[in-house]
Amino acid sequence: MEFSSKLLEKAVNEMSQLPGVGKRTALRLVLHMLRQPKEQTAGLTEAIQAMRNNVKFCQSCHNISDNILCEICSSHNRNTEIVCVVEDIKDVMAIENTSSFKGLYHVLGGKISPMDGIGPHDLNIESLVKKVKDGKVKELIFALSSTMEGDTTNFYVFKQIQDYDVVTSTIARGISVGDELEYADEITLGRSIVNRIPFESSLKL
Repeated sequence: MEFSSKLLEKAVNEMSQLPGVGKRTALRLVLHMLRQPKEQTAGLTEAIQAMRNNVKFCQSCHNISDNILCEICSSHNRNTEIVCVVEDIKDVMAIENTSSFKGLYHVLGGKISPMDGIGPHDLNIESLVKKVKDGKVKELIFALSSTMEGDTTNFYVFKQIQDYDVVTSTIARGISVGDELEYADEITLGRSIVNRIPFESSLKL
């Protein structure tokens, strides 16, 4: 792809590094921004810089937040004894959109994947186990994707906390095997949360 401007080329190259954005899409986006008033482009730039510089991760659940504790963890309307364990921040958003869950979350930050060099100590598992040991949690809901890595992570966490007084459950398999939560429709995902099953039962399936 030939560019008449090195500045345009650099902007396109940077934009094309975003997930799902190829060079042609990046070029369309950059040219669109060039046609907009400078104030609008400046507003976008400032918003991205402010987010990058100031966004925090909740000290309790590791969700993104503007404060030390996220809005979910600091809410007085949530059931603090039920914790839904998810891989990623996107999964929190997906479940929240169903309005079917009123507990708290714990974001692991990924899943165990030896092929990718990701082990248990690379994830936010230790802080989750500590919550269980401290007796703050009565039920853990495993809501990881239905993949081999997701199941491996579920089982690893389960083994860490099985000797403590906590109920473990997993979302019902309304989510197809191999699917990511963020792509599930809200009704299916909501029903999977509501109709969760004991984790031990899922091991026998």
